[in-house]
Amino acid sequence: MGKSSFWRTSLIMAVLIGTVRTEENVYVKKGNIESSLETIHEVAITSLGYLCLTEQFKYLTVPLDPLRFESTRQKADLAAALLQDLGVAHHNGLQDSISKNLIVSDKTVLSTRVLVINASTGSLVNCAWWQKQGLDIGEPRKITDIGMEVGSRPNSNYPWYEDADSSPGVRSPKFVESPPNVAYKGWWTYPYYSCSNKRWLISYSVPIPPPGRRGLKGFLSLDVDVSHLEINQCEVKDNKRLDNEISIFHGSHKCHNSTECSYKQTLNGVPWTRGKYQCVCRAGFFSPYHNGIFNGTLVEEAWSELVENRSTSWKTVFQCRKCAPGCHFCTDLSPCLATYHWPFRIALLTFSIICVVWTIALNVYMFKHRKLKVFKVASPIFLSITLFGCATMYLEMAAIFPILDQYSCIATKWSRHLGFCVTYTALLMKTWRVSLTYRVKSAHKVKLTDKQLLQWMVPILLVMLIYLGTWTFSDTPNAEDIVDNENLRFKQCVYNWWDHSLAIGEVLFLAWGIRVCYSVRNAESLYNEARLISYAIYNIAIVNIMMIAFHLFIFPRAGPDIKYLLGFIRTQLSTSTTIALVFGPKIIRVLRGQGDQWDNRARSRGVTASFSLNGIGLVPEEPQDLFQENEELKEEIQKLAAQIEFMKIVHMESNNRHVKPKIGGYFSALNAPNVVQSPLAKQGYNLSQPSKPPEEL
Repeated sequence: MGKSSFWRTSLIMAVLIGTVRTEENVYVKKGNIESSLETIHEVAITSLGYLCLTEQFKYLTVPLDPLRFESTRQKADLAAALLQDLGVAHHNGLQDSISKNLIVSDKTVLSTRVLVINASTGSLVNCAWWQKQGLDIGEPRKITDIGMEVGSRPNSNYPWYEDADSSPGVRSPKFVESPPNVAYKGWWTYPYYSCSNKRWLISYSVPIPPPGRRGLKGFLSLDVDVSHLEINQCEVKDNKRLDNEISIFHGSHKCHNSTECSYKQTLNGVPWTRGKYQCVCRAGFFSPYHNGIFNGTLVEEAWSELVENRSTSWKTVFQCRKCAPGCHFCTDLSPCLATYHWPFRIALLTFSIICVVWTIALNVYMFKHRKLKVFKVASPIFLSITLFGCATMYLEMAAIFPILDQYSCIATKWSRHLGFCVTYTALLMKTWRVSLTYRVKSAHKVKLTDKQLLQWMVPILLVMLIYLGTWTFSDTPNAEDIVDNENLRFKQCVYNWWDHSLAIGEVLFLAWGIRVCYSVRNAESLYNEARLISYAIYNIAIVNIMMIAFHLFIFPRAGPDIKYLLGFIRTQLSTSTTIALVFGPKIIRVLRGQGDQWDNRARSRGVTASFSLNGIGLVPEEPQDLFQENEELKEEIQKLAAQIEFMKIVHMESNNRHVKPKIGGYFSALNAPNVVQSPLAKQGYNLSQPSKPPEEL
């Protein structure tokens, strides 16, 4: 074996040995804590019984933190140094003064003593012992009867006394080791119960060596009352630790993992007692016993019985049961979450996905036949934008399909509002163009091209994109728990002022669209498109208002499946109806072979392509139809000539009052008996009736 292998093996063995020793130390520490808790429990229930008849002291095997009594230790070291410098042979009055003043100056010190012992024989020479009166904080008194006579040796059973027979190099088991990196002149004892004082104490003892090898050596000790300290067996939460707690007992409770330890601070009881806590069922757990709150003393007894194989009540009675899935708090196994009927939801989602595919296929079909008049005069680019918005609105059903979370809510907001904005804006721009054309009274045509309408449409979409983007990054939509009619919880996207503000804006947008549609109610257009778009916009407004009413007033606490069904109905009534109204008649004409023919009924009513769609039918890649332009100009000239002739006749007859009207004459259609008939009608002058001027909006 090489040197490298040898050192590697040695290192591994050292690590393993260190690990085993660490585990042993932890085990011993836990064992000491358990034995100390048993002692504390025994003292608490038998201190007035047989315990004090057989023993005067009861020790613990765990130390207290001596740093909390640092000022007391420093006083003892200072007094020991003073007595060493002055000597302890003939200064009994000085011993009494030091002992008394130590007690008076420090409220935590219960008693103090100075023993003077012969360094060679170990016999007691004299002592000064002062103790507070009784169990109350009061003036100290000197104790004379301490069970030690002059010339005898101190009883080695006293916790504060180190037996002289023990080796100087071996520490007495009654004393604890000093804290790391700290050197004390004396030693602190383990905590112990004093039957004479009926208190828990710790003692600090410091030797007073003689000046030479021979002589009298001194021994100073003091007892500190620690009965006021609290034994908190629960874990420390958020580093919040009381000053009067004993840290060594933290985490020594016997609560099951399904419960949480809750400390009960002592008010008028005994601070030093085991099981001074409650085991409370954690969130998501319940117990049919004791309302899920167990007394720590009973839990400690049940744990002891479990260790001794005498009972299993700790596992059955003091263990909480897990609630039904999704329950934060419960008292039984009743469900807390609403049930999702996935086959039903999958069926609705499948139909919505089919609608998306159909919308994309329809867009491809329209692009393929874009040169047909039925599509060409209706602006193929706006038809494509409309179909894109409809497909986006269909995708909302996929966003709200799963159990909602943050990402689902983001997708829901974007698909719903962006799809609505794209679809509705595209339809509204086309209707607005018809409205502007319809209101023009001059012979000069007002032409608004697709490019100009897109310039108006882009800012509207840009505002929506900025709003949704700001919403997503600044206050990301998330899901919250709500309850249905059966108080079952499920997830729903949060509705806040972002939703309300956007809803107000969309309502105002809908109101403007309805006004525009109302203004073109009497307008005639090729293929009756203006009226069909108006119907689609009316339908979108009515469906959204009805669905809001359903959600707020009829089904305010509906379950997740009902809400999903309402979303499906809203999507189909608004989106599918829009596609059917706008694209249905066009597809039917194409299938019948009439897609490249003009709408004869509209042309017979005097509707031209230029008036109906503002000249957008003249696609740039086609040459201008001069014959069509001449026909339109002739129509306009005939209308103007008829209007001029009409005005001439009116002025002539208004200046010739003697001319009487004739039934069946020019003005008989007006049903006005006092109006004078045109004299030209008697001569057989035949004039076509002029068209009624467009109504001014």
